Amino acid sequence: MTWKGFFKLFLIVLGILALDIVSKGMTHFYFKPFEHAPHFFPFGGIAVFQALGIDFCIHHVTNKGVAWGMGGNLQDFILIIRMVIIAALAIYLKRSPKAYSQRYSLMLIIAGGIGNILDYFIYGHVVDMFHFILWGYSFPVFNVADASIFMGIVSLLWMSWKNARRQDAIAEIE
Repeated sequence: MTWKGFFKLFLIVLGILALDIVSKGMTHFYFKPFEHAPHFFPFGGIAVFQALGIDFCIHHVTNKGVAWGMGGNLQDFILIIRMVIIAALAIYLKRSPKAYSQRYSLMLIIAGGIGNILDYFIYGHVVDMFHFILWGYSFPVFNVADASIFMGIVSLLWMSWKNARRQDAIAEIE
């Protein structure tokens, strides 16, 4: 990878981390945690919009586990696992020629992982703030880092699906 390519990836990570850190900092300092907030508009949050059965609000939720707060009592173990996964992805990205086509997806995952790890050192837990209620279903609260990880994983799955279809098409021609 060239320095120009590396710099572009670095700027993506830096941008995601900056957005994540600012949004979590503002949430942490300006919103009471969910457990202590008065329960007015959905779940004590500040309404952003309501349309077509979709409610979106912002409020402060602390998360000591992984998705949906699972494993909250294993916080140190989860921190170590996250650090190992990020290191493994970075090594794969650096050393594998196949990783070049996946570089943006992998950097989204790495940036999101770093953002959530930083939370453990800054706040002692992950700060979540975006909450959607989709036609009565309360979607789990998430943050910019979580969205980045999700988009990276979806992108990898999409590329894998496209490659599988391409391989199937080639196999049919032969």
